[in-house]
Amino acid sequence: MKAKGSNAERELVAKFWGEGFASIRVAGSGSSRFPCPDVLASNGQRTIAVEAKATKKDVQYFREKQITELIEFSRKFGSEPILAVKFSSRWAFFELFKLRQTPNGDYAVSKKDVEELGITFDELIST
Repeated sequence: MKAKGSNAERELVAKFWGEGFASIRVAGSGSSRFPCPDVLASNGQRTIAVEAKATKKDVQYFREKQITELIEFSRKFGSEPILAVKFSSRWAFFELFKLRQTPNGDYAVSKKDVEELGITFDELIST
């Protein structure tokens, strides 16, 4: 499970590098005592902090703590907080304000949300 996530993060880093963004994977981002994203990317004009997940399921959940820490990091670092979900082999990206919160405070992103709320990688880097 952890390897799948790490591999997806590495794939995302490579995608950013391929489009002229310097990018790094923050190893251990989920276990650091300080807020930090999974991937950090910048082209010198825009900096994007990404919380990334990979799943074969129809819905991916983000814990409320993951979202608040991404927001805190992004505010202090001067980056844009973005969620990335790789549904099977297809990446989708989400701005935080577009997400729905579940009754227990977590956030859910479904395959159905991709068309309505998601943006593609090309849209993300061209914004």
